Amino acid sequence: MSLFRPSRDPLADPTPLVRRVYSYVAYRLGDGPDAEDVTGEVFERALRYRSNFDPAKGEPASWLLGIARRCVDSALAQRVDTVPDVREQPDPADLEGETVARVGLAESLARLPERDRDMIALRYGADLTAAQIAALFEMSTNAVEVALHRALARLRSLLENESSEEAVRVRPPSPVSDVEAGTT
Repeated sequence: MSLFRPSRDPLADPTPLVRRVYSYVAYRLGDGPDAEDVTGEVFERALRYRSNFDPAKGEPASWLLGIARRCVDSALAQRVDTVPDVREQPDPADLEGETVARVGLAESLARLPERDRDMIALRYGADLTAAQIAALFEMSTNAVEVALHRALARLRSLLENESSEEAVRVRPPSPVSDVEAGTT
């Protein structure tokens, strides 16, 4: 009889883990082949090092998302431009309100500090709780909740500034300014 209990297999039920990791990676890198490649890399590393998984230190999802964070950082470091300018490629669908909103959100997210982007991606992309994020960042749950609140406030501010700048650019000249200029 062994004195220690063997660790459970962190990849015993991979389907929900793949979805969660892919969601996080896609939130950080964008949906598509890059996110698929990085997700694959995460699971290759997990398979290689699964004997190192310690269930006493956290859940398999947290362990995998820690690996995913490093893989995403590596992928972002290899990119010359981390946020593609989608406005360079005109597409009729870009005129749709939802698409414009998504582009604005992506641009605003790109302006946030790396830590803010990472926390938002873990919370809303990977659907982790504040406690799970706290374990990844080695912080208290309360500190994570405060950091998320502040990151979302900064994101909201960026989005509001962008929408007010857009309104100024498309606003037609007022009749009063035409009269004052003597052009009417």
